[in-house]
Amino acid sequence: MANSRLAFLAATLCLLVHVAFGKGYATAGLSEAQQCRLQRIRATQPDERIESEGGVTELWSEDDEQFQCAGVAAIRNVLRPNALFLPEFINAPRLVFIVQGRGLLGITYPGCAETYHSDQSSGSSSERGRRWQGEGQQGEGGSRDQHQKVHRIRRGDIIAIPEGALHWCHNDGNEELIAVSVVDLNNQGNQLDQRLRAFFLAGGEGGQGRRQGQQSRRRQTFDTEILAESFNVPIEIAQKLQQQSNRGIMINVREKMRVVAPDEDEEYDEEQEERMRRRRGPLTSQNGFEETFCTMKIKQNIDIRREADVFSRQAGRVNIVNMHKLPILRYMDMSAERGRLLPNALYTPHWSMTDHRIVYVTRGDAHVQIVGQNGQNVFDEQAGEGSMFVIPQFFTSILRAGNSGFEWISFKTSSQPMKSPLAGYTSVFRALPIQVITNSFQMSPRDAQELKYNREHQTFLLSPSRQSRSMS
Repeated sequence: MANSRLAFLAATLCLLVHVAFGKGYATAGLSEAQQCRLQRIRATQPDERIESEGGVTELWSEDDEQFQCAGVAAIRNVLRPNALFLPEFINAPRLVFIVQGRGLLGITYPGCAETYHSDQSSGSSSERGRRWQGEGQQGEGGSRDQHQKVHRIRRGDIIAIPEGALHWCHNDGNEELIAVSVVDLNNQGNQLDQRLRAFFLAGGEGGQGRRQGQQSRRRQTFDTEILAESFNVPIEIAQKLQQQSNRGIMINVREKMRVVAPDEDEEYDEEQEERMRRRRGPLTSQNGFEETFCTMKIKQNIDIRREADVFSRQAGRVNIVNMHKLPILRYMDMSAERGRLLPNALYTPHWSMTDHRIVYVTRGDAHVQIVGQNGQNVFDEQAGEGSMFVIPQFFTSILRAGNSGFEWISFKTSSQPMKSPLAGYTSVFRALPIQVITNSFQMSPRDAQELKYNREHQTFLLSPSRQSRSMS
C-alpha cells in the first residue's frame, strides 16, 4: 500500500514537472531581457531610417528590451504615389495596419492557381473584380497576363501575411500609403534566430536601399547559366534577375501599372458578403477550417464604427479582429485591436491573460501607466502620435486620453486574446466575494460594496469625470 502511494506521488510530481517546465520550452533559451525583466518601458519613435527611390522604411530597434520581451520587430513603411514596394518575404508572420492611403497588395502561395486573367471581358458587372487597374484592357504590347489574387487595401485594414509568403504593394492613390506592421519573431513559424530577416526578389542592395552605415557589396547569388536553364530563358534575361540596383526596396513606376485587380466597390461587396456569412450561424462563422491558404481571406477593416465590439457614446469604441473574424489568424497566432477614446475618456485598469500587446499611436495622445510584478511602475508618461510601446503579458495598464482624444492600433501575440479588467461589470472585483475584498484590503463591507458595484453597468471604457473635465 505504501509502495503504491509512493508510486502515485512520484507520477503526480512527474506530471507537475512536465506541465511546469513543458510550457516554458519557448523561453528556455531566452536572454534576461527577453524574459521580460523590465525596469522601464518607453514610448519610442523608429530608430532607423532606410531611404528608397519610392519611399521610406523606418524600423524600431530590435535591441530595445521591450521588443525583445515581446519577441517582435516593428516597421513603418511610407510608399509614395505610383510607387511599388518590391516583392519580398520575411521569416515570421506579420500583421499590417494601413494608417493612411490606398493601394494594391499581392500575396502569393506556392501551388495556388493563377485565378486572375487579363483576357476576361470587362463588360459584365459580375466580372468587375477582374479588370485591369490602369489604362486600357491589355498588358504591355497587347500580351495577356494571369496571376494570383490581388487585393484592394485602404485605410483601416488589418492585413495578415504568413511567414515565407511573397508579397508586394503598389500605391495607386494620390497620397502617401502609410503602413505600420509588427512581425512575431517568437512564432513557431520562424525557425531562424529572433532577428527580422527580409528576403527580396529584386532591389534592396546598394545606394538608398542600404541601412545606414551598411557598406555596399556586390550581390553573388546563383550561377547565371544555371539560372537561365532553370527558367528556360536567354542568359541576358537571367543576368537582369541578378543586376544591382540603387533604387532601394521601393521604386517609382515609370508607367501606370496594369494588373488584374478588383474595383474598390467589388472588394467592399466581398467584405459585406463575408460579414453576412458570419452572421448566419456558427457553422459558417468557422469557415477557416474549410478554407485553404489559396482562398482564405487575409484582411479585415477594423475602422468601421457600426462594427465596433465595444461602444460608448461618451467614451469611445474598440474594434477587435481575432481568429473568429479572420480565420487565417488562427494559423499565425496573432490578432489586433483598434481603439478610439474621446477627449479625457478612461480605459480602465486591466491585464492581458494571453498575449503581449504592441501599441502604436495613430492620433492624439494619452497618459499611460503600466505596472509590473510587485506593483513596480515601469511606464508613466504621455504617449503621442507616431510612438510605440509594449504592454507585456500580465502587466496591468491604464490610460486616459488627452484633450484631443486618443486613437491606437494594438498588435497582439495571440489569435484569441483575453483581458482581465479590474473595473466594470466583467471585472475581477465583481467576481470576488465581499468578505475576500474586506479582508484582503482591510476595508469595511460598505467600502467593498462600492468598490464592487459602483461600475456595475459599465464597460472598461469610461467617460471623463467632472473632475477630469475641469482639470482639462
